[in-house]
Amino acid sequence: MQGEPRNALRDNRRHLHCFPRDLFASLAFFRVYATLGDDVEIDETYIGGKARNMHKQVKARKITGTGGKDKAVVVGVLERGGEVRLQHVDRPKKKTLEAIIDQTVMPGSRVYTDALPSYNDLGETYRHQVIDHSMAYVEGLVHTNGLENFWSLLKRTIGGTYVSVEPFHLHRYLDEQAFRFNERKGTDAIRFTMALSQVSGKRVTYKSLTGKI
Repeated sequence: MQGEPRNALRDNRRHLHCFPRDLFASLAFFRVYATLGDDVEIDETYIGGKARNMHKQVKARKITGTGGKDKAVVVGVLERGGEVRLQHVDRPKKKTLEAIIDQTVMPGSRVYTDALPSYNDLGETYRHQVIDHSMAYVEGLVHTNGLENFWSLLKRTIGGTYVSVEPFHLHRYLDEQAFRFNERKGTDAIRFTMALSQVSGKRVTYKSLTGKI
């Protein structure tokens, strides 16, 4: 690789760094997930660099609005005491969120969300309760603190360990973190064996790693 431009070398390292993530993506793809039920929290978060940490030129290129604009949207569904499901979406629209919830949560389950209007019609299928974060964060059992804690872990992992995540690789990092959380009661050896069990017969090409397909 002698003579290859420095930026190309950096990008190659970044893409190849995602190779282990494909093990978890494969595990997530081939695993048959149980539908979540009982008490379920649903929330969304935004993944992206903080404007205050960006160089002026980078900020001008990447930050074109306020709030979650220009950031990746991740929807989370968490069964209290159980597993989490994560999905990267373009925008947290009503139709998008309802499709994810219908595929993930058993009808009749107790569902807790914030006051995002996209959740307004969940009461037709679920026992839906809302916590308005402009008023309070907890009202008895009505809260989304389980997912808030998970978001904190996810963002600390991305910022502290991976530093920067390409948007087209984000689903791989989400699969890895969901796998670690869902298998949290097992040992590192068990999780490692489960991940390796999905390698046989799989082939990850450089094009798929670099998002060129």
